Amino acid sequence: MALASLAGHALDFWLISEDLPDPDNRVTHDADGAIVLNLVPNNLEGHHRLRDKLHQMLDAMDCHPHLLPRNLYLGKDIPIGGTAHQNGTIRFGNDPATSALDVNCKVHDLDNLYVVDASFFVSCRAVNPSLTIIANALRVADHLRMRLR
Repeated sequence: MALASLAGHALDFWLISEDLPDPDNRVTHDADGAIVLNLVPNNLEGHHRLRDKLHQMLDAMDCHPHLLPRNLYLGKDIPIGGTAHQNGTIRFGNDPATSALDVNCKVHDLDNLYVVDASFFVSCRAVNPSLTIIANALRVADHLRMRLR
């Protein structure tokens, strides 16, 4: 009964801030083929400002601003398989030495392979990327239509 009473008086917020591009971040695999994620958390200053703003808003509403870190709330950090919008694993640009895709999301070394999912993004925004993925796929489709005429 105590938990039900507590839940009836609680507000849940999930704060998400953008992961900024970092050329040292990597998704690789080990000798056994298991995925290895090398991600350095960044944009922490912006995330802390967002958390502080929520704290101020709760204070202004006379709510007790008791914010828990996500690993305490969930009992652990979120594993990579538990995230919803993985993106940014394939670089794009003009130079094949530093990128895998050209600006039209075509693989540099292959003439018939285009990538139109979220992997070409340079960062992971704090919002659902679906509409941007769709818009880019339509942009690439227009490019292909013109190219194949």
